[in-house]
Amino acid sequence: MIHIKTPAEIQQMKAAGALSKSALRLAGTLALSGTSTKDIDAAVESFIRQRGGTPTFKGYGGFPASICASVNEQIVHGIPSPEVKLRDGDIVSVDVGATFGGWVGDNAWTFFVGNVSEAVKGLCECTRDCLKAGIEQAIPGNRLGDIGFAVQQLAEDNGYGVVRDYVGHGVGHAMHEDPNVPNYGKRGRGVRLQKGMVIAIEPMITLGSYETRTWSNGWTVQTIDGSCAAHFENTVAITSDGPVILTADAVGAWCSMSGGPSDTSNNSAQADCAE
Repeated sequence: MIHIKTPAEIQQMKAAGALSKSALRLAGTLALSGTSTKDIDAAVESFIRQRGGTPTFKGYGGFPASICASVNEQIVHGIPSPEVKLRDGDIVSVDVGATFGGWVGDNAWTFFVGNVSEAVKGLCECTRDCLKAGIEQAIPGNRLGDIGFAVQQLAEDNGYGVVRDYVGHGVGHAMHEDPNVPNYGKRGRGVRLQKGMVIAIEPMITLGSYETRTWSNGWTVQTIDGSCAAHFENTVAITSDGPVILTADAVGAWCSMSGGPSDTSNNSAQADCAE
């Protein structure tokens, strides 16, 4: 069942979105060579709780951490660990959910660790552009297939793989609501988008095969061929004025850092996970 939000509810969701965005920014500043993914997880959890929120992921279906930290060939659901220390040349996809005021904000970004290869930079830049392309299609009267088509076409035209096994989703009081939001599809097909729908659009794009395998821990998902993967996500409301990104900075945001999304040359810039 798809839950349609009122304009007032969408406004309320912006607080959860801003908190999750600020937590994601913080994670980006910590994605440095020598830092463990567990250290990032602990800092993000503390950040969210100190501001009156709850880490949405922790305990969800038994997940043991407050963020997902997926390194290199890992696509999603990487479990933070003190044993996993980032190294120069890595990429780490951090997914953060924060519950605030009864609503969920859910977003993800892929950060560079030091000097990353040009091939991997290209993958990340294209995946970020896929997110933008998908968001542009999130307007009343379009269909889910229009979002998926926009993501798939851009990724595949650039020679990348589009993960099929994991998709975006509705967001509200719960992290996962209907409908599923695939990153592939055909124009004009699927559920019609309505004003008041809130969805997480989250392209997961690979350098090689789009096929996946899940680790024995039951959570971590990686590419079947070991190629790198990137993951970008925003929570988006569909309104009569066009798509509204709810995982965006609020006025007087909890965390303010320099840089912009078009400059991914260092972690300071990457921390600015703006739309």
